Amino acid sequence: MKHSMKRGMKRRVLAVSLALLPLAAPFAAEAQTGEEWQTIVAPDLRFRLEMPAPAEKSTAGQKDPGNATPRVAWESKRADQIFDFDYVDYEPGWFSGHDTKEMARNLGRGDAEKAFPKDKFKYVRDELVTLQGWDGYALDIEGRDGGFVMMRTYIAKDRLYRLLVTAKSDMRTRSAALRFIDSLRLAETRG
Repeated sequence: MKHSMKRGMKRRVLAVSLALLPLAAPFAAEAQTGEEWQTIVAPDLRFRLEMPAPAEKSTAGQKDPGNATPRVAWESKRADQIFDFDYVDYEPGWFSGHDTKEMARNLGRGDAEKAFPKDKFKYVRDELVTLQGWDGYALDIEGRDGGFVMMRTYIAKDRLYRLLVTAKSDMRTRSAALRFIDSLRLAETRG
């Protein structure tokens, strides 16, 4: 009995250690680089994400047809790297009456080909994606110098989410860019 209790305790310790390992990695990376990250949580608790601290919050008036609320954004800069996230709510039914895959593509690509002509930039990723079942679009563009611009656009119900980050060719800035891009979590999944 005593032996089985020890084995059970060892398994629990191992399970807790493994469960905490993913949480410890970001803190270890911060300690090595001296760069802090902060968690952004929506006022209505519909999303959360991570970005380098400090992140500046701003609000912009309605611009596009169908916008029901002002655009809310957070921006963070680290050396010459930009991290940008924003969301805007649309009128009820604005997206649900349309093909959200096509709308995500159009909103995700926007005027990218004008800003980043294909004769000067390489489109590394240019495809439909999903986040927790919601339609989205991924666009990663590489410059001749190896620098990157990564953009993600997601439509969840009647809310549009957009992320944009820049990175250089080095592993440190690319890792930070991926951490930011992959950190968005929505409270609702599409079922």
